[in-house]
Amino acid sequence: MTKILMVCLGNICRSPLAEGILKNKVDPTIISVDSAGTAGYHIGSAPDPRSVAVAKKYGIDISKQVCRKFTVKDFDEFTTIYVMDNSNYNNVIALAKTPEHKKKVKLLLHFADTKITEVPDPYYGGDQGFENVYNLIDQACTNIAKTLKNQ
Repeated sequence: MTKILMVCLGNICRSPLAEGILKNKVDPTIISVDSAGTAGYHIGSAPDPRSVAVAKKYGIDISKQVCRKFTVKDFDEFTTIYVMDNSNYNNVIALAKTPEHKKKVKLLLHFADTKITEVPDPYYGGDQGFENVYNLIDQACTNIAKTLKNQ
């Protein structure tokens, strides 16, 4: 089974959206998707209500996800680790123990049709920031899902 992990800072805004969006685009019998944060600020919490609302607007329920922190064990558990920005990338890479671990880590927006390289953190903004983030993540996840189907 292919196992994918989506990672952002707190695991309440961007990575829960990415988890929900990609899950909605792939066959769950052959592809598993999870999410985590590089910081432990919100362990055990549900996603931000604004992420839940924007996902619901597009027919995706992420309300039952639970925040967790990224751990070194995730390198062995997951096939690919998609991070939302360069800070997340650096934090995850710093925990990598082998070159194989490092090869698993990729910036999510490298798979989107955009010149933007990082998914902005919408936490301190309004609802429009969450809408923008949803659209960016959706583009990347559409392309990732197509690639996975062709493997």
